[in-house]
Amino acid sequence: MPGHLLRCLATLALLAGFILPAFAAWPEKPIRLIVPSAAGGAPDVLMRALADQLSKQMGVPFVIDNKPGGSYVIGTMDLVRSPPDGYTLAYGNVVSLATNRSLLASVPYDVDRDLTLVSNALRVSNLLIVNNALPVHSVQELIDYAQKNPGKLAFGSDGNGTTAHLGTELFKSLTQTQMLHVPYKSAPAAITDLIAGNVQLMIINSPVSGPQAQSGRVRALAITSARRSETYPDIPTVAESGVPGFEVVAWGGIVGPANLPKEIVARLNTEIRTALASPAVRERFKSLGAETAPSTPEEFRELARVETAKWAAVIKSSGAKVD
Repeated sequence: MPGHLLRCLATLALLAGFILPAFAAWPEKPIRLIVPSAAGGAPDVLMRALADQLSKQMGVPFVIDNKPGGSYVIGTMDLVRSPPDGYTLAYGNVVSLATNRSLLASVPYDVDRDLTLVSNALRVSNLLIVNNALPVHSVQELIDYAQKNPGKLAFGSDGNGTTAHLGTELFKSLTQTQMLHVPYKSAPAAITDLIAGNVQLMIINSPVSGPQAQSGRVRALAITSARRSETYPDIPTVAESGVPGFEVVAWGGIVGPANLPKEIVARLNTEIRTALASPAVRERFKSLGAETAPSTPEEFRELARVETAKWAAVIKSSGAKVD
């Protein structure tokens, strides 16, 4: 074998010796997990449960970094600007990966170009909740009241483009009702104002609205899933309550910056699947009214594509806008 060829092979072997251990050793330090919403909301609570299990499995801390604001844009852009070394990840969901594309006039990132989708992690239904002083005790009574008082009811949300916002826009469209949208910076802030009577209703993630309904601070009229929840079996669905075809489910998972190495993506996907299958995470999610929903990277990207089209149609037909 010619000497120059031997030297080339030796160089490649040496490089492989540096590269392969680098991936094999990952992770060697704490991993930052950006949650582009405020502490205390459903994404934050659920990601903390997942992060705790991932920390145990992988032997390094997963540090939650809440970056709320801008319809998930602020936190997502923090991820986009991060190096693709596996030490900065983020929560990506129906807002950052789907609805922003149609709702916002300008989105500074491109899902396909700027992000690596690793795995979906969860599905969450919303609860339709109302202030206790509102004289309605069913979905049909709410529809009747709203139709008799057009524009007098205000609904809160945890931000523009969330399922709390667009789910209610869909409800309005299907029931021919008029209500004012009041967006908040977080779900806890919105629910606080609902309890105080500053807004009258919300369709918001069950992990944060369920405990408030169970405590009697708000009244739950329905759940937005296609079937009743195991966590809240006595609460009817919106569809069975007089709005056929209505279904709103939030979803979300782990994303990385563009060009995240395939070896890291594969390792993360496996670890996430293992974490979501653990009894600790499954029970924690279930107690909050959420379902574990792992996926392959390809399935996660297809979910984002399908949901982008679905919500684009809702936004167009309902006339939803950023408030």
